Parts: sequence; structure tokens; C-alpha cells
Amino acid sequence: MSIDHGRIVEELKETSKPDPARVREVLAKARELKGLDLPDVAVLMRTTDRELVHACYETARFVKREIYGNRIVYFAPLYVSNLCKNDCAYCAFRAENRGLKRKALSKDEILRETESLIEQGHKRVLLVSGEDYPEGGLQYVFDAIDAIYSVRTPKGSIRRVNVNIAPLTLPEFQRLNEHKIGTYQIFQETYHEVSYRGLHPRGPKADYRYRLETVGRAFEAGIADVGVGVLFGLYDWRYEVLALLGHVRALEKSHGLGPHTISVPRIEPAEGSALSARPPYAVTDAEFKKIIAIFRMAVPYTGIILSTRESIPMRRAALDLGVSQISAGSRTAPGGYGEGGSGAQFSLGDTRPLNEVVYDVLKMGHIPSFCTGCYRRGRVGKDFMDLAKPGLIKQHCLPNAMLTFAEYLYDFADPDLSQKGFDVIRVMLEREVVSEPLRVKVGELLRRVRNGERDLYL
Repeated sequence: MSIDHGRIVEELKETSKPDPARVREVLAKARELKGLDLPDVAVLMRTTDRELVHACYETARFVKREIYGNRIVYFAPLYVSNLCKNDCAYCAFRAENRGLKRKALSKDEILRETESLIEQGHKRVLLVSGEDYPEGGLQYVFDAIDAIYSVRTPKGSIRRVNVNIAPLTLPEFQRLNEHKIGTYQIFQETYHEVSYRGLHPRGPKADYRYRLETVGRAFEAGIADVGVGVLFGLYDWRYEVLALLGHVRALEKSHGLGPHTISVPRIEPAEGSALSARPPYAVTDAEFKKIIAIFRMAVPYTGIILSTRESIPMRRAALDLGVSQISAGSRTAPGGYGEGGSGAQFSLGDTRPLNEVVYDVLKMGHIPSFCTGCYRRGRVGKDFMDLAKPGLIKQHCLPNAMLTFAEYLYDFADPDLSQKGFDVIRVMLEREVVSEPLRVKVGELLRRVRNGERDLYL
């Protein structure tokens, strides 16, 4: 696995404004829902004309609606440890940050954190750990996953655990896959190798190529869904976008499968990191919106994840441009859902609780979803892509969004949110579920949810 640095540099040499006809040609191609190539993306990155940028945004919205509909999937990170061997210049967890209070949660603490998330209404968790573990090594992570799945409360349980941990060997990935994870998530941070080496001077993460090849090892181990990402602000965003897309295309060629998700975090201030306060290649809000729109058009079948790093206004704008998954009510310190925790990884831009984010998203015309049905129906990896690429995944995702949102409304919503939420569900059932047999089936499942049944999905 390698990134074609020379080709990316060549694409970036052209700095003139593109011919408007060429821009419209690329946008028409994007509407075919087959993705974009590097030269297409380079054209869109150079587009600055206000009308054409607006057309880019409109096209991204079209692609999102055609592939995923207007659902937004929710999750929350659960930080189990901030122990780390690396010295990443931008991260509070870095080994040289002596002022950070270190913590690895015990099993009982993990159980309590999980209970707190369930009581908010969450069904999907992203387990996050620094790249070091307490006594027991990687088994600590496996035990943490099992502990999260074991929790049952009157409000339900966590139905799927995704994982963001250090790169693993092939045998280690095989062991991880035995614990019924959803998506394995790994960020390259920056694809620019020279910058990468400077930003990661010590620790296992200093090995650029080993990290780059991690997704391939995960696929080979049988993990069907893998998420990738860039930490925007470490290098020129244009380079990062083309490099990440090149990574995607290389994976498709070598494994017949691209990433299930792409994450688009920007650097936020982190305790003990001067660099995080002044990112070397800060990305403006306008550039960030263009990044999201381009990824939605270039890799239309892939979920785009936005974290609570971003401000409330930016999160709203990003949802309108193609983001399909968001975290909500998040905390980035081990123990953060209890008494506040300590040793957070970075600052948050959106600290609202889950119910407020749900209400806000609903008012924007999106339907909140807590669905984990695809994982448990086996619609993962290539099977998921076979449905997502032609836009057929909506037939499963939209009904499951309605069912899980109905659960949330019955179990967690106040009267005002409940009324608005069920109004949206009724309208969507009538207008968006176009198949009469499917409409009847979903209606029956919604009645079963109303009568107290839970965890129903197609």
C-alpha cells in the first residue's frame, strides 16, 4: 500500500480557476452516484465562483438524499483509557504531556459509563483508547468490549460497539473480530509522509507505512467495515483530500472494498499541545464545508462522520452537505460520563446533551436514527456496498431509522419532542416509503414498538 505522492503534487500544480463547463461536467458525473476521480476532485477544489460552489453543495445534498435519505445516525465515544506510548504533537494523550492525569477505567467504571450512555438514549458506542494499555495488554480492550455489551438496563443496551484503537497485527485483528465489533476505525492523521514523521517523532505510531497498511490487515482478518480519516490542519487540506481518495481507490483495487466511513475532524485545542492551538495548516469554515461536499460526491456510498469538535453552527451546515453520522452528548476523557472524568483528548465545540441535538436535527428536516440493523443482518462490507452504491440501502435504513427513533421518543423524549417526532415519522411513512407492502410492514412494526417491543429492525 502506498500513496502516489508525485501524482497528487502534479494535480495540485494547476492553480487556475477551472472552466465552468468542466465544473458542471464533474457535477453531472457526481449525480450518476458512481464517485469521482482525482482529476475531478482537483477541479472542484479549485472552484471558487460562488454560483458554482453553491452548485457543488446542491449536488452533495442530492447525492446524500439518493444514497442515504435524510437520516442522521447517532453514536457516542466511550474513552476507556488515555494511556499512550506515542508523542503526537497535536494530542493531549501524548506521552510527553506530563501534566495530563492518566486513567484507564476499571471494569466497574466501564459498566457505569455504559449505563450513563444508555440512559441518554444511545445504542451505538465508539470505544476509544490511547495507544497503550494497562496490565493485560490488548486483552484489556477485548474485556472492555465485552463489558459494554454485557450491560442491560430498563432503558435498553448498547447494540453495537465500534472501535478506535492502535493498529494491530493480522492475528490481533482476528482476535478483535471475535468480539462482534461493528466498524474498526483508524485515522492516518496526515497522508503527507514528511509532515507525518515530524508530527510523530516517537512511539509505535512513528511508523507511517505500518499505519497506512492497517486497513488492509483488518480486511484480511475478516473485519468487513473499516473507517478512515484525516485530522485536518496538519497539512494542506487539498493534499489530504486527494491522498485519502487515493487510499480509498487503492483499497478498492486491492481488496474490492473501500472504507465504510470517512471521518473529517479538524484540530481543536488540546491540553499540553501548543501546536493544537495554532494548527500549521488551519482549515477555514468555507474550506471545511467544501471538503465535506467533495467527499460526499467522490465516495457517495461511504458514511461521513462529524464529531462534537465542531461548533453548533458548523455541525448544522455539515449535516446539510452530506454528513450521515454524528456524535452527540460526547465526552473525550475516561470517566467523562460520570463525574466529569479527567485527561480529555481535545476540546469540544458542541457540548449539548443528546436530547437537544436530536431536537435540533429534527427541526432541520432530518430523521434521527439509532439503527444498528445492518451489522446484525450481515449487511456489512461488500454486501452493504452492493446496496449502497445503487441507492438501495435506503429501503432498509429509512424504516430502521423510524423504528429506532420511535423507540427513543417513547423512552426518552419530552411531550413536545415526542409530538414533533411522531409527526415526522408519520409523514415519512406516507411519503418516503414508496412500496405499499413495505409501508404496511413498517406500520405494523411501529405499532409493536408502541406496545412495548424493542429492537425491531429490517
